[in-house]
Amino acid sequence: MTITSKGLEHLGFTQSEFSLQDDGEGVYIKKWLSKKSQPSESDITTADKQAQAEYDSKQYARNRADEYPEIKEQLDLLYKDMLADKGDKTGAWFAAVKAVKDKYSKE
Repeated sequence: MTITSKGLEHLGFTQSEFSLQDDGEGVYIKKWLSKKSQPSESDITTADKQAQAEYDSKQYARNRADEYPEIKEQLDLLYKDMLADKGDKTGAWFAAVKAVKDKYSKE
């Protein structure tokens, strides 16, 4: 097993509470600086896997953030939609945002 800072952070520790080192045979805790007790390697490995699963489950949100129109463009579209007096909710801003949401739907 290899210790990861991500696993320790997922368990609620900050990087100021531990020091990791890798001498070529895997990462290990060089110094434990926390007042809380040191977790086991298996607890850290489990926490690392949980953190990665949570990160992976939010991929749709990262994809959306990359593809949404810039805020100033969205505000301009929204303003034009409000002026259009169409009475419907499928104006240009709505269509632009909905296209990205549809492309990267929550699973």
